[in-house]
Amino acid sequence: MAKTLSDLLPSAPDSGCSELATTLKSALDYDQLTNCMRCGFCLPACPTFRETGIEAESPRGRIALMKAVADGLMDPDEAFETQMNHCLGCRACEPACPADVKYGQLLEQARDSVEKHTTTHRWWVKAARKTAFDGLFPHQNRMRLLGGALQMYQKTGLRKLVRGAGLMKMFPAHMREMEAILPDASYKGVVEQIGAFHPAKGERIATVGLFRGCIMDVLFTETNKHTVELLNEAGFDVVIPESQNCCGALHAHSGEQDGAKALAKGNIAAFKAAGVDWIASNAGGCGALLVEYDHLLHDDAQWKQDAAWCATRTIDVSKLLVEHGRLQSAAQAAVAAGAGSMVGSGASIGGANNGSRSGVPASAPAAVSAISPHGHAAASGGCGGSCSGGLGFASDEKVRITYQDSCHLRNVMRSSEAPRKLMRSVANAEFVELAEADRCCGSAGIYNLTQPQMAGQILDHKMEHVKHTGAQYLLTSNPGCLLQMKNGIEKHGMSGQMEALHLVDFLHERICGKH
Repeated sequence: MAKTLSDLLPSAPDSGCSELATTLKSALDYDQLTNCMRCGFCLPACPTFRETGIEAESPRGRIALMKAVADGLMDPDEAFETQMNHCLGCRACEPACPADVKYGQLLEQARDSVEKHTTTHRWWVKAARKTAFDGLFPHQNRMRLLGGALQMYQKTGLRKLVRGAGLMKMFPAHMREMEAILPDASYKGVVEQIGAFHPAKGERIATVGLFRGCIMDVLFTETNKHTVELLNEAGFDVVIPESQNCCGALHAHSGEQDGAKALAKGNIAAFKAAGVDWIASNAGGCGALLVEYDHLLHDDAQWKQDAAWCATRTIDVSKLLVEHGRLQSAAQAAVAAGAGSMVGSGASIGGANNGSRSGVPASAPAAVSAISPHGHAAASGGCGGSCSGGLGFASDEKVRITYQDSCHLRNVMRSSEAPRKLMRSVANAEFVELAEADRCCGSAGIYNLTQPQMAGQILDHKMEHVKHTGAQYLLTSNPGCLLQMKNGIEKHGMSGQMEALHLVDFLHERICGKH
């Protein structure tokens, strides 16, 4: 890898630009390239620059490379491709940028161009990408089949047999580590297990469409179910459109823009047809692309308006609960009934009539029948949870908790306070702020699989800070981050002292109890 930026700026060949250079020139947003003032505020925010100290490993450096191509000063080569792929895409540089450069969009444009012309992929890489991006992620039924296969592997003794025979040694270390911490998979997603509509408990505030995701729905099905239950408790009807599909984030971040756009259109159509007021995401990576559907489809006249509709209604579940739900009043009611007590000053974390965005009702009629206002049949028996009769953020068990931010939730959806407000509202739970919680953990979608060395370095530094918290629970709001944290706990010998959980699962456990 080149050591300096100048090493990556070869003179353009006399024979003219390559096909990749031509594609980049037409794809890159030149206004965004020129918006970069080269001030350097992004440098300390960038994980790869912090690890290496190399200018080319920074957002400023990568933008300089892109602009050099756009200006005809260099012809992109393998080193250019390497630098584009070495970025985690965490987008921590964007909140730090005084010029508001849309670095993430530039990176996606560059990667999409590179993938159209790359010659560096081996045959098996090409086959794996095509299988994943074309044959697997866009098809929910195939994802469930994958979940079923994993479930069989985990439950039938096959995993024990494979490990005992030493077959896992055939795979690289980072793949073995990931296999070891995979949660229990399921061949039935949230809709297949509990149904597509669940009415609010008490007065209905609004109708929320749950984005169930693809990986979330086969590896973290329980989290999706718990999300439904919390939203119901907070006063929301929950609709889970069955025709929704993968959000397209992995496609967009990996240079598969056409695939991302196709998936976006499917999701927009599904949630528009459901007539929802909000689209709730419990995965920071998914939500970050959903809120940028308007940019993704900005040049598509047919979809531009509906994409903006979808983007403006997408919200992380923690922010929805804090700003528009009424878990706080439910907790106070439980206190009055003797079910528990709130900790701290009792600062409000939401209410039934605390306002809403344009077009979304702040309150709605209390009566909720077996048919939702949008015509969805309610699942019999509700969502099957145990929340009823035990409301309130209360538990006799005193625990210490800490939180690792999802980069895309913090840097793209700009939601970092809502999760903390929820955690600070949990009785008998001491929230300890994690040093550099805003720094990427190294997961970054599939980055920990494609760039294991850099991801491992970043994770090791992260776990040093985690150890200092003394927490029993390490919480986060994204499935990739959660798996990375589980991996870190195992690698650093902390499995007997700490457990990594999704924030939703922790809140559900403290409200509803284990079941």
